[in-house]
Amino acid sequence: MAQKEVFLTPEGLEKLKAELEHLQSVRRPQVAEQIHRAKELGGTVDNAEYDDAKNEQAFIEGRILTIENMIKNARIIREEEATGIVTLGSKVQVRTAEGEEELYTIVGSAEASPSDGKISNESPVGSALMGKRVGDKVEVQAPAGPIKLTIVALK
Repeated sequence: MAQKEVFLTPEGLEKLKAELEHLQSVRRPQVAEQIHRAKELGGTVDNAEYDDAKNEQAFIEGRILTIENMIKNARIIREEEATGIVTLGSKVQVRTAEGEEELYTIVGSAEASPSDGKISNESPVGSALMGKRVGDKVEVQAPAGPIKLTIVALK
């Protein structure tokens, strides 16, 4: 079965590589040392420190596998010449029905960080904006009700 493509900016790819390096070279040895110390102190039966360290090890190994798969299946979003159409990597300035303006960068789901203005192309707002042009209006169904946005600029 083919793996799903993971859309990443070059910066997002570098962040993942840095996290992977940190997990492999720093966190993995730290947890191995914690497991070793816990075993020396009281064996492995009814040893809360040992259990905690093993759980942490499992989490770290799972995260390492996840990041390795994301990197393996990465499709880099390149800044392209302005086409006038919202695509992955676009910076989209929108105006709400209340007149407030917001700037979103359309990224893949692995990099989404709404508090930083990075929204996924798979999110309701991101998918509604994809393929649109300056001046287009979109309506997004949100849990709190419909949101109406007008695209005012593409950067």
